[in-house]
Amino acid sequence: MKAYTVEQGIVAPLDRANVDTDLIIPKQFLKSIKRTGFGDNLFDELRYLDEGYPGQDNSVRPINPDFVLNQPRYQDAKILLARQNFGCGSSREHAPWALNEYGFRTVIAPSFADIFFNNCFKNGMLPVILPESVVDQLFQEVNTHEGYQLTVDLAAQQVRTPDGQSFSFEVDPFRKHCLLNGFDDIGLTLQDADLIREYEAKIQKTRPWVFNNIQG
Repeated sequence: MKAYTVEQGIVAPLDRANVDTDLIIPKQFLKSIKRTGFGDNLFDELRYLDEGYPGQDNSVRPINPDFVLNQPRYQDAKILLARQNFGCGSSREHAPWALNEYGFRTVIAPSFADIFFNNCFKNGMLPVILPESVVDQLFQEVNTHEGYQLTVDLAAQQVRTPDGQSFSFEVDPFRKHCLLNGFDDIGLTLQDADLIREYEAKIQKTRPWVFNNIQG
C-alpha cells in the first residue's frame, strides 16, 4: 500500500449530505472483488445522464455538465470536500476503492459513516473530520477561487489553506502509523514474517499432521 504523508491538490466540492455508498459506486458495478476497475464509474449516476452498466464504453456516454467532477476547474482534483454522514448505507468496500482509483486519497467532511470511515484507512485513504463551520468556510473558498488547493499533512495532523490557515484533525495513532508507513493488514503481518516461518518450522516438527506430513 502506498504511504500517505502529505497530500496537496485541487479540492472538488460535493455539496450534499448523506452521500451513501450506492451513490459513490452503484450496485451494478459490484460484481468484481478486485480493487481496480471502479474509478471510471465513481458517482456514475451523477456523472452521466444515462444508466451505466459494467463493461460500458464511458467515453461515448452523455455526461452531466452540472456535476462537479465534469467541470474543467475540478479536473485532476485530489481532495474531496463533502458534507455530513459521508459514506452511509451499505458496508461495501468498493466505495473507497472507487474513490482511490479515481484519484481521491483524502476526503474531508464533518462526519463519516463508521464502516466507510474504517474502510478508508484499510485502503490507504485518509478521512479527515473537521468542524462543520470549518467545512462551510472551505466550501465557500473552493467555490470562490478556481484551482483552490489544500495541503493535508498527516504527520502534523493539519489541513492547510493557501492563505496560511491551518486546521487540526484527530487520527487514531495506530491508523496514523499504518498510513505513514504504507501498511495494510497484510503488510503489518509480513513485518513478523521471520517469526511466522520459525513458528511454522516448529509446528512441522511437533505436529506434522497439520501439514499432511506424516511418514508411514
